[in-house]
Amino acid sequence: MDLDLLKMHLSKYISLTRDEFDSFTSLLKSSSLEKGEFLIHAGDICKSESFVTRGCLKSYYEDENGFEHILDFCIEGWWADDLFSFFAQTPSQSSIKAIEDTDVLQINKQNLEDVYQKVPKFERFFRLLFQRAYIAQREQINLILSTPAQERYLLFLKKKPYAEKRFSQKDIASYLGITPQFLSTLKKKRLDELI
Repeated sequence: MDLDLLKMHLSKYISLTRDEFDSFTSLLKSSSLEKGEFLIHAGDICKSESFVTRGCLKSYYEDENGFEHILDFCIEGWWADDLFSFFAQTPSQSSIKAIEDTDVLQINKQNLEDVYQKVPKFERFFRLLFQRAYIAQREQINLILSTPAQERYLLFLKKKPYAEKRFSQKDIASYLGITPQFLSTLKKKRLDELI
């Protein structure tokens, strides 16, 4: 179990003793997904918070016509989950799928509650994490509703400079709320402006 990335991630928010870190990591389960495998299927209950140590996942909603609407991408150093399903213990309306071979460290709901009791610093950590996730989600909704597509695309590349190498054009377009064809037009326009 590679814990260096997790340790670095945690240290951005809280300061842990060796015993506190060991107490937390003793509750984690390591899991691997091959490209195309699901972490969560729509209709399943999200039973764990998953920290990505290698690879990439996409979280998406599939509409009644079978079209995917990308909610987010989760790369190394990010958490992957459906918070509503996790906390309410109700079926998820979205799916989380590996778009690369992916390794995650998982903590289930009961173990998370236990760690809150044993190491209260983790309550602060996850509160901050959930606040950031909520803010990011609201920002994405506001961008889609009020920002022109070209500006959304440029902001996306600024926030996720690795995106065009790791995500398919179809997935990027879905995340931005545009068609793949329109994304091609935006990419061409951007390249023309750089020349």
